[in-house]
Amino acid sequence: MPVSDSVDREAAGDARRADREGLPINELFYSLQGEGTLAGVPSVFVRTSGCNLRCWFCDSYHTSWEPTHAWMSLEEIVAEVDSHPADHVVLTGGEPLLHEKSVDLLEALDERGYHTTVETNGTIHREAPIALASISPKLESSTPTPERDPRSEIPEESRNGERRPEGAVNQGEGEWEQRHENERIDLEALSALVEDYDFQLKFVVTDEDDMPEIIDLLEELRGVTSEPIRDDDVLLMPEGATRERLAETRSRVAELAMEHGFRYTPRLHVDLWNDAPET
Repeated sequence: MPVSDSVDREAAGDARRADREGLPINELFYSLQGEGTLAGVPSVFVRTSGCNLRCWFCDSYHTSWEPTHAWMSLEEIVAEVDSHPADHVVLTGGEPLLHEKSVDLLEALDERGYHTTVETNGTIHREAPIALASISPKLESSTPTPERDPRSEIPEESRNGERRPEGAVNQGEGEWEQRHENERIDLEALSALVEDYDFQLKFVVTDEDDMPEIIDLLEELRGVTSEPIRDDDVLLMPEGATRERLAETRSRVAELAMEHGFRYTPRLHVDLWNDAPET
């Protein structure tokens, strides 16, 4: 169920949005969880629009680089979730924890007995009934630069029928490059998420050049949190939003997981449906 009916390229959380009820929803659909420890579990996905980061390889560019959404009330969202035969709900984005109303939605889903996974970049902490915090800290290799142009990963036609934006990285004279790099890691928010919830740390990996940064970040995080972080809590996921790209990255990422004693996670939805919407 693609629910986008408008385009809003302003930052999430502005004054006009604060007056709105409900959440900006880009997609709401039933599929299989494609990533992480629950890969393969039938789940309802609630995808909010708006993100505080701009990963150049974002596989949900229609919630970040080219954000689109429809406003849905919490009652409408819960009713749509209830219409599907699943006990698991994945709240994803964009960055769903940007929105205060995400807490209200998670409370409503918890009251109805759903298991909730929140897919987050780890820069925002909120108190909510989250069954699994799926935390994906962004590495330096995610930072958009003129050499890492998101147009190389965006399909020829965007999901809302518009052509993809030209020169997205260069808009604002590198504004997003600097902003993304400054905000992509927040140790305080990361440690709070790890301490408060069952969690998995899921890193998007391109090759072995990413590993020193992952090792260093884990060392820093272990130094500031009282919650033990096992190697088994760390998942390496190959970068790639298409089957063709995954074919280039997944074997070496699997080898890196074995080499370092971390877990490997597939991108099952990409293997099954490539980059189709609502998967």
